[in-house]
Amino acid sequence: MKDYADSIAFLGQWGRFQQTVFFLLCASIMPNGFGAFTLVFVNDTPTHHCLVPDVNLTQDWQSAIIPVQVVNGKLEQSKCSRYRLDVVRNLSAQGYIPGRDVNLTELEQERCVDGWSYSTDIYESTIVSELFCMDIFQFDLVCSEQWKQPFTSTVFFLGVLCGCFFSGQLSDRFGRKPVLFATIAVQTVFTFIQVFSSSWLMFTILLFINGLGQMSNFVAALVLGAEILTGSVRILYSSMGTMLGFAAGYMILPLLAYFLRNWKSLLLALSVPALAYLPFWWFIPESPRWLLSQGKVEEAEAIVRKAAKWNKVQAPQVVFEDCSANDTKTKENYDIFDLLRNSSIRMTTLILCFVSFTMITGYYCLSFNTSQLHADPYISCFISAAVEVPAYISSWLALRYFPRRLSVISTLLVAAVSLFLIQLVPQGLSNLSLALEMLGKYSITTGASMMFTYTAELYPTVLRNTATGVCTTVSRLGSCITPFLLDMSTYFKYLPYITMGTLAVMSAFATLFLPESFGRPLPETIQQMSRRGRMKCPCISRKHTPVPVVLLDNPL
Repeated sequence: MKDYADSIAFLGQWGRFQQTVFFLLCASIMPNGFGAFTLVFVNDTPTHHCLVPDVNLTQDWQSAIIPVQVVNGKLEQSKCSRYRLDVVRNLSAQGYIPGRDVNLTELEQERCVDGWSYSTDIYESTIVSELFCMDIFQFDLVCSEQWKQPFTSTVFFLGVLCGCFFSGQLSDRFGRKPVLFATIAVQTVFTFIQVFSSSWLMFTILLFINGLGQMSNFVAALVLGAEILTGSVRILYSSMGTMLGFAAGYMILPLLAYFLRNWKSLLLALSVPALAYLPFWWFIPESPRWLLSQGKVEEAEAIVRKAAKWNKVQAPQVVFEDCSANDTKTKENYDIFDLLRNSSIRMTTLILCFVSFTMITGYYCLSFNTSQLHADPYISCFISAAVEVPAYISSWLALRYFPRRLSVISTLLVAAVSLFLIQLVPQGLSNLSLALEMLGKYSITTGASMMFTYTAELYPTVLRNTATGVCTTVSRLGSCITPFLLDMSTYFKYLPYITMGTLAVMSAFATLFLPESFGRPLPETIQQMSRRGRMKCPCISRKHTPVPVVLLDNPL
């Protein structure tokens, strides 16, 4: 009885068919890269202060009507108040000069009752400053409405979390290919509709639906490629190919945003090109492995025979003899509660959830914070995206040659040290702060990429998909709190860095208690995992002979 990989071995690993699937699936993931971080520019808050109506004020009072405050050691104009306009107008009419004839600290202040004036030095408009309906309605997500700005990002990530939770089940029921193209359509259509949002509530609801397609698209493409490709090509695709496709889309975002400074134009530019993915439907096949699991042997064989023609090889008369029986053999049912019944498995699951939560929190915090770190948010965002390319390559190399536990601990500690050091950098050395943050981003990205494989290697076959899905879902809670964690900088500039660094140190310590999986066979039963997973803290692991990385069919 031959398994699936043996049955299609005659195709080879890198023929025309595999090349087409590899590169088209990587390209299909690119919208996830720019879609995940569009809010870096669309949801950013421009420099602003209270709007002063066109009234008869002297030049001195025009300059002095906005109070000056000390923010993070620097003098800045108040964003949410001004001196009372009627009082200032009377003082100006009487010829008083501010600071000489009038002590400004004694003047009464008022809210921005006439709205706000936003700087257009960086953005023409964002959803924070957008004006609608001929000046009748304005988003104005500042001051008393400022909570809506981080909440907008949180709603998006809640959509991503829900998509992450349901995508695997939809893919298992309806197939990999339909879910892949349906989620691409969700992202494209709802990104386009967002351009016509007439209120913050409408924009936020559409953003949530858009988020449903984000992770679902990534999962469907990852699973489809992992099931079609085999051998070393499958490892390359699952560990680096998909991630580089994501990074390519991420790098495209700041380039488009630089030339399209209006948020509507940017969203329109990001949605329309996705129509180019429509022809992919005729080139990307359904997963033969999934078809076999559904008993659709003839459809699976048709795809493989088409692949044989593309690769110019001769297919055997019967491709999947007894293969379907091998894939559909009776199995004992396991569920999420089996992750909690055994003490060692329960502890392993909790630690992995915590470490994954830390990784994703750090990843999105550092990705979304780049627009605030440097004077030019476009350069900062591009650097942040470019850093991911060597990070994913490093992750692939670490998975091949180094112990898992040592690799994860190293990435967490490097990230923690760089984040703690940022607060010690003088204000005049902004490039050094940027370098330290990018070092932290590189390290966290490397570790986050490795966690999928590490998690898959620790669990037995009967729990592998369930465990990885649980860890991934919990980790996405980190992305949901990211906007509010970054908003803590209004109270103390370095508080987000200290929080992320502390989480990284705690996670590094917790990782010491995880079992090592490098060079060891994957556990097949819960009993095997229980024996391997007893809580120990060996600071030095024995050397193991490296073996090929075996990746999960559905790591998310």
